[in-house]
Amino acid sequence: MGKPLPGRFEASAGTSSGMRRALQKAMIALTHILVATDFSEPSEAALLYGRQLARAHGATLHVLHIVGNVAGDMAAPVGVGPNTDRLQREMEAEARRRVEGLLAEDVRGGLTARVTVLTGPVAPAILLYADAEPIDLIILGTHGRTGFAHFFMGSVAQHVVRRAPCPVLTVRHPERDFVVADAPRKMAVAS
Repeated sequence: MGKPLPGRFEASAGTSSGMRRALQKAMIALTHILVATDFSEPSEAALLYGRQLARAHGATLHVLHIVGNVAGDMAAPVGVGPNTDRLQREMEAEARRRVEGLLAEDVRGGLTARVTVLTGPVAPAILLYADAEPIDLIILGTHGRTGFAHFFMGSVAQHVVRRAPCPVLTVRHPERDFVVADAPRKMAVAS
């Protein structure tokens, strides 16, 4: 076995038995997991990870979608153009329906989930939610943009990783998935 990387602990035969016992007892307690979704493929991958981790830890899965502020995004003068309040409410209601649709089967299967739709800039909204709720882990899909697209659009994931009050797992789709579909369970039949 090679030399451990700096800052990384590797248990070996020379490790004291007390340290080994402490490592065996160490447990990551996840009770609230946040997945932010924009309904893209990377977000779907992040939601898959969130579902599996929430099931494995018996955690509540918080699924957050952020809707842009219609009034702030429109350049029409006051009193001109569509009813922005009504349009905003409709967009938020549609987003909530979509998120609830993504989770319907999971909730029927016993997963505890909370759906939240907020309005505003994406990264700050994710951070505000994570601060306001007892979130233990944030999971985000990342588009993997580079170059000019990254420079001009920025990275929501990068912003959240730098400022989050808890660990952040970024999932770049379709890279190296480690979540696998549930294997069929065999049932024992008493005779």
